[in-house]
Amino acid sequence: MPGQVSSNEGDAAERRRLRAEGLLGGAAEPVRSRPGRVRPQAPGAVRRAALVVAVEAAALGAVGLWLLVLTVTGNPDSVGRALATVVYVGLAAALLGGASVGLWRVSGWARGPVVVLQLLLAVIGYSLAFQAERPLLGVPVLALVALEFYLLATPEARLAFMEREPDR
Repeated sequence: MPGQVSSNEGDAAERRRLRAEGLLGGAAEPVRSRPGRVRPQAPGAVRRAALVVAVEAAALGAVGLWLLVLTVTGNPDSVGRALATVVYVGLAAALLGGASVGLWRVSGWARGPVVVLQLLLAVIGYSLAFQAERPLLGVPVLALVALEFYLLATPEARLAFMEREPDR
């Protein structure tokens, strides 16, 4: 009958279509909307930890600017080392600022950089307070580090990071 396709012709057309899709790629799937990502509300301890990290980031940024002014207006032994110090302090301030936002959003990646930089700040605070005999500078740094470790170790902070959805 005219207009009807026999089963052999239909099977051959289907095989050609599948072969073409295999070689050239098939038609795109219809776009399915992704459900909105629900961010968990950060508990109080995590928010306070984020604020402490933000204060540390601002303080490091101020120290970086102060070191830059000293480098430009003073006569350092090595300008390269002085500028490298300014860059390192600026990078640490930027990393802490980003980690502060990550903590506020309960992002799992934020805890690692915060803990590492807190350990570095603890060494710097200890050196300032006891070895350089500048306790007015070192003790506040040590106090902020201790407060940050305490806030990240509270049960509500640990549970907040355990109950979050994995990042995609």
